[in-house]
Amino acid sequence: MSRIGRKPIVLPAGVEFSKKDNVVTVKGPLGQLQKAVPQAIDIKLEDNQVIVSRRSDNKTDRSLHGLTRTLIANMVEGVTKGFTKTLELVGVGYRAAKQGNSVALSVGYSHPVNITPPKGVELEVPSPNKIIIKGIDKEAVGSLAASIHAVRKPEPYKGKGIKYDTEYVRRKVGKTGK
Repeated sequence: MSRIGRKPIVLPAGVEFSKKDNVVTVKGPLGQLQKAVPQAIDIKLEDNQVIVSRRSDNKTDRSLHGLTRTLIANMVEGVTKGFTKTLELVGVGYRAAKQGNSVALSVGYSHPVNITPPKGVELEVPSPNKIIIKGIDKEAVGSLAASIHAVRKPEPYKGKGIKYDTEYVRRKVGKTGK
């Protein structure tokens, strides 16, 4: 039995949970999320707790059991607290500027790179070298953060580039001049 899949998901006050066919809907103070779940997974609401179980014990159902429970728990957390990712721009002249809904990145290319967030995701630029990505969908927030990070990954010699605030850039020693 899956250790993660067995844990019940406690619904906080103000969160509504509903399941129709194989689509799960979670409504909360920050918004609403929907996700299709596999047919092999049973989801029940009992005593303000969501219980996820599987119908059979074959390998695919076992692997989907914990995944489905985690996805639903992330939906509940997203509509109550939301998710954030923070990126830092490191390098001389590297900066970000908010232009309406999008962000223009100056990261050493001959032109600025414009990033427009998808619906439900918000970009903030508190300082020219910091970008904060906020949203209720963990997958959308992480995907946007990864695409911004991919614009200019940090290089190992000077550490220049776009990095996550929690990322550690391993530095290499450069050439020695004789």
